[in-house]
Amino acid sequence: MRRIAAVATMALGTLALAGALAAPASAVPDPVATVDCLAQAAGDVTSLVDPASPGVPAEVPGVACLAP
Repeated sequence: MRRIAAVATMALGTLALAGALAAPASAVPDPVATVDCLAQAAGDVTSLVDPASPGVPAEVPGVACLAP
């Protein structure tokens, strides 16, 4: 009886973890807005190198466009 309870508890915990890690259905990015954002970010290539702080890597242009 203990084995059945342990397996049931593990299965329930696994399902709860999978549900917590799953992205919500509303997190689908808009393809038109993403393409528009990437087109605007293409001009920001000059910001890849920051002369004020050369040791700190800059954010790659267009990365913010990929977030839902």
